[in-house]
Amino acid sequence: MKKTLTILGFLAAFPAGVALADDDCFVPMADWQPRDAVQRLAEDNGWTVRRIKIDDGCYEIDGRDAEGRQIEVTVHPATLEVIEFEYEDDEDEDDRSRRDREQRSDD
Repeated sequence: MKKTLTILGFLAAFPAGVALADDDCFVPMADWQPRDAVQRLAEDNGWTVRRIKIDDGCYEIDGRDAEGRQIEVTVHPATLEVIEFEYEDDEDEDDRSRRDREQRSDD
C-alpha cells in the first residue's frame, strides 16, 4: 500500500515538473527558420551578434544590445518569437555600488 501511494504521489507531481521546464523548444528541424533569419532578427533589433547557438532546441543569441550591454536572447526556432531576454552583467550590483562609492570619495 505504501509503495502504491509513493508511486501515485510521484505521478501526480511529475506533470508539474514538466510544466516548469517549459522554456525548451520542441519543434521538428524541418520547421525551423534558417540561421540567417535569426541574424536578421538581431540586426533589426540593433543587436551585435557574437554567437548564435542551439540550446534546449531553441536558438540562443549571445551578443550586445544597441547600448553595448551584453545580452542572451532565446528565440523560438519556427516563429522567431523572443522567448527570453537576459542582460548578462559582467559584475554584480554590489561590486558596481562599491566602485561608484569609491569614485565619489576620490572626487
